Amino acid sequence: MIAAGVTLLAALLRLPGLGRPPKLVFDETYYVKDAWTLLRLGYPAVWPKEPNPQFEAGHVDIYSTQASYVVHPQVGKWFIAIGEWFVGVQNPVGWRISAAIAGILLVLVVTRIGRRLMRSDVLGAVAGLLVALDGLAIVQSRTGLLDGFLALTVAAAFAALLIDRDRTAERLERLGPQVRWGPFGPHLGLRGWRLTAGVLLGLSCGIKWSGIWFVAAFGLLSVGWDAMARRRAGVPRWAVGTLLRDSVPAFVSLVLVAGVTYVASWFRWFSSPDSYMHSWAERHPGQGVTWLPDTLRSWVEYHAQMWDFHTHLTTPHDYAAKAFTWMIQWRPTSFFYETPEPARQACGSDRCSQAITSLGNPLIWWLGCIAIVAAIYWIVKRRDAIFAATLTGLAAGWLPWFLFPERTIFTFYAIVMLPFVALTLTWAAARFLGLHEPEAGFFDAPRWRQVATGTAGVLIVLVTAFFYPIWTAMVVPFWFWQLHMWMPSWV
Repeated sequence: MIAAGVTLLAALLRLPGLGRPPKLVFDETYYVKDAWTLLRLGYPAVWPKEPNPQFEAGHVDIYSTQASYVVHPQVGKWFIAIGEWFVGVQNPVGWRISAAIAGILLVLVVTRIGRRLMRSDVLGAVAGLLVALDGLAIVQSRTGLLDGFLALTVAAAFAALLIDRDRTAERLERLGPQVRWGPFGPHLGLRGWRLTAGVLLGLSCGIKWSGIWFVAAFGLLSVGWDAMARRRAGVPRWAVGTLLRDSVPAFVSLVLVAGVTYVASWFRWFSSPDSYMHSWAERHPGQGVTWLPDTLRSWVEYHAQMWDFHTHLTTPHDYAAKAFTWMIQWRPTSFFYETPEPARQACGSDRCSQAITSLGNPLIWWLGCIAIVAAIYWIVKRRDAIFAATLTGLAAGWLPWFLFPERTIFTFYAIVMLPFVALTLTWAAARFLGLHEPEAGFFDAPRWRQVATGTAGVLIVLVTAFFYPIWTAMVVPFWFWQLHMWMPSWV
């Protein structure tokens, strides 16, 4: 019931006014229209110059049949296309409903992860609540962009691996010491939940290529969990046993399955002869990876061009933000800003503002910075396994971006980190209150710690209520919008 309540709150923060504004905002101009032509033609197509006003007015079939060059895989756009098909592309809700459902499901998944990881319904609900209340998550859930889908599939893959971890430990316990394992322990083979995680990670890569870092990180984490399970089960040579008997099945389940899923996600490109670069190999004999069949050679060359784009994207942008600034939300991304007129009629003031600012709840992210430092301490000092797991996910979503310091990147990419920030912050609060000890309760903690934690929780809720209008394009007086610009870099 508690998970259902948190999920309901997430829905109440994401669904009302989903069609506001009735305009394509920020990168919706690419993904929403690409999704529509993908649905209609089987590939993203070229649109006429300045198509957005006509598209927003309901004239949605003004595209050509010429394939366009897009730089992200197709899965995320298929998700958007499902909403356009179900609700209707003339309705802005159709552009965004899939993202909203993904955002709601993300809260539910994080709640379940927290419950399983921390062995507490309450702590699971707290982790989900932090995601439900965060501005990055709310904005991504209300716009037709790709990153919210990436966050969901990554979190779902993590959840699947957690279930696999627990089922594997239970299996080893059921086998018991009476089974003659030998020095390396039993063969555990391919396991359903780890295969599920592989499919989800393949879908993640099919949304954005940054999903590949989670394949690597979660693969290492899963094998590490196998090692610990063998050790607890009393396997004599548990480390070597993990290497010999778990590493290969893990590679097959996570890397190979993810790869097959990724390739399969391009099914419409393969089946649509008019897709971008589909016939490249025929026009360029002897070029590319020549030993591949023509269609695959074209597909690989297309990927080479996408890779070149992503690794050399250095176009200046007003809202570009280096990765090291993401945790402090130094430079949030403005998705939309207008000054509605007439002002008196729009907001009852001399000047109005209508904004969608992709800014996380500042308290969640700033407290998250403190929690990360505490997590590193507890990993080193106490070998805290929960922190090790949450920081693995956080690192996979954050640290790779430091490898591309010149690339144009944005703070809203941090949405994929949010589940792990929320889980880290929740467990840090639990340790602060002593809830990591058996049978400990909130009211067993020192009074000042209860007050500090409760105050932080209330302030997070109040900050969400305060910022909600500028996350959701409500029309407000200009002075009210200014009150939210706590730092000059937020403007």
